[in-house]
Order: sequence, then structure tokens, then C-alpha cells
Amino acid sequence: MYEMEKIWVYLENGTFFEGRSFGASGTHTGEVVFNTSMTGYQEIVTDPSYAGQFVTFTMPEIGNVGCNDEDMESKAAWCKGVIVRQYQPEPSNFRSQEALHELLKRFDILGICDVDTRFLTRMIAEEGAMMMIASTEVSDKEELAKLLTDSAHISEINYIEQVSTKEPYLHNHGSYDAVNFRYNDAPAPRAKIAALDFGVKRNILNELTEAGMEVEVLPNTTDAASLVEKYEDGDIDGVFLSNGPGDPLILKEEHAKIRQLIEAKVPMFGICLGHQLLSISHGYETYKLKFGHHGGNHPVKNIETGAVEITAQNHNYNVPDSIEEVAEVTHVNLFDNTIEGVRYKNAPILSVQHHPEASPGPHESRYVFTQFLQMIER
Repeated sequence: MYEMEKIWVYLENGTFFEGRSFGASGTHTGEVVFNTSMTGYQEIVTDPSYAGQFVTFTMPEIGNVGCNDEDMESKAAWCKGVIVRQYQPEPSNFRSQEALHELLKRFDILGICDVDTRFLTRMIAEEGAMMMIASTEVSDKEELAKLLTDSAHISEINYIEQVSTKEPYLHNHGSYDAVNFRYNDAPAPRAKIAALDFGVKRNILNELTEAGMEVEVLPNTTDAASLVEKYEDGDIDGVFLSNGPGDPLILKEEHAKIRQLIEAKVPMFGICLGHQLLSISHGYETYKLKFGHHGGNHPVKNIETGAVEITAQNHNYNVPDSIEEVAEVTHVNLFDNTIEGVRYKNAPILSVQHHPEASPGPHESRYVFTQFLQMIER
């Protein structure tokens, strides 16, 4: 019988409750959001874009299928914690190598269960994403409130310094074959790109490779001059700007770097944070959504084809409508009409806010990787 200890949670709006802990022990602060995906909890936990956040799952039971090495979206798990209604500590799946609580403990992540996630989700939807603190060590409400007040806000922390690779590497396989349970070999490349790692998910690299690109992943500290030189010398054909965590407005060095790439006419493709950084670097600052978009069921309309794609999403920030001054809007979110994709008018650059690589999840948007390759080839 798996034994769980008590854990106490305090939110910045004064809400205080007790649950049970199934992950690491300790005291963590972060921003609480909710995710509406029905599957893929390991993908979410190991997505670097969740660094600094507690993820509330609206799916009431989590842990059933366990975790395994192949479904890791990065080398570690990055969120501050997960909040679930009911946790299943004994997974039943032939691919499972460890239980979720074992993965959480390995990466010092809190697991919180036996709480009313419906109430918590409704509160976040009504009041917006907010900071919270959770602890297996401190049970006093007033002490937790003080600890939260004294901690840094998520918007003040540069999390990409933590999640980005420290050394360049070549990504060497394609997408996952769910029939034969193996990753596809990389096809013969038609172009070579550099991927700037702000917290890239492995499946994005899989899809770029599967589309026909040789992908070299570079640290976020890579300077723009070296990328421009590689492009002008024919060593790379374009640059991919990855997803990642935190507030894009505080990433001043990345803004300057991307502006240099824009001025050099380097073909670029951005997803999520990369999409936001492209907007800021063109002079159009992002804004924060009330509670963000997190889940695998968001309808997005492709303006060019009229098709409605069901997409996976994970972002708290959005590009402004004024971006239409320099870019054509290609995709719109049908929940709230926010911009989900653009193609810049006077530059070989395209970007999307949603995640076309989601796995498990919807696959309707995978074509954007091919569009990037075709843009490079043109």
C-alpha cells in the first residue's frame, strides 16, 4: 500500500486547503494553471514550458498508465507540481517503467491529490492564473502566506536559462511509430536548420526531422552573428525558435538576437514562445491572457483553408491584434478569437501559437513543419 503524507496549499487570493502528497516532499512556490487534456500527463510534466507552474488536471484520475523513457518530452520534469482529484499509484500498462510518483520524486516535483479540482479550475477561470505555495513541511496558513509574499513572481524569473541545453547536439530520429513502438529513422534531409532551444519538446524535433530537415539544437546563449554567418555560408538553411517557459517580455537578449536574424532575412519558424518572441522582436509586445490556454482540445481555424483544427495548447501570453500591420494572420482560436498563427509579409518567417507536434494529442496541424521546409526551399 502506497503511503501518502499531508500537504498544505495556499493561493495568493487567500484560499487555503489540505490535500495528500504523492510526489516529492518540501515547499515550492509557482503559478497555478489548469490543463484540460484527457491523456498525456507525462508529456505535460516533462514539457519545459511548464517550468515555474503548478498544473491542475481537469481529468479526475491520473497515474493509470505510469511513465516510461520514450514518452519523456525532455531530459527532466520541470513543473513545480501537479494537482489531481485522484491519483493511481499502481499503473497498469505494458509500456510503463515507473509510476508517476516515482518520476516526480526523481525530479523534486510535488504531487497533490484528494482536492476538489473542479472548484480550483473554476476559481482560476474566474479570477485568473495566480501564484501559490504548497508544502509538506509548513501547515500554518499565515506562515505560508508570508513565504509566498516573499518569493519571486514567475514573471520575474528567466526559466529558459534552466531548461535550455548547455551543449549543441544533432537530433537523430523522426516521429514515434505507435504501431511498432519505436522512433522512425531520420529520413534523408532536404535542408539543415538550427533550432534555438528555449525549452524545446522532443516531439517538435521529431516532427522537424520527419518533415525532411537535419536539426542541430543549440543553446539559448548562441549569438545571432554566428547564426547569420552559418546561413550566409550555406551551413544552415533556416532557424527554428522553440517553445519555452515564462514571460517573453523579460527575455531582452533574445529580442535583440532575433532582430538581428530578421534584419539578415534568415528564414525562421517559431512555435509558442518562439511565436511570441518573433512578435516582440518586430515591435509588437505580447500581453497576458487571464488564465491561458492549456489542453488538447482547442479549436483553431486555418484562415487560408477554412478548416477547423483541434489543437494542443500551452501558453499564458498572446501576440496583439496589431501584428496584422506586418503579418498575415493564418490561424485564429475559436474559443476567444485570439491569434494562433501568422506569416510575415516582408520576410520568410512563419509562426504558430499552438503545438502542432502534440503526442499524444491531435495531429491536424503537423503540416506546418512541411510548410517551413517548403518556405526554405522557395
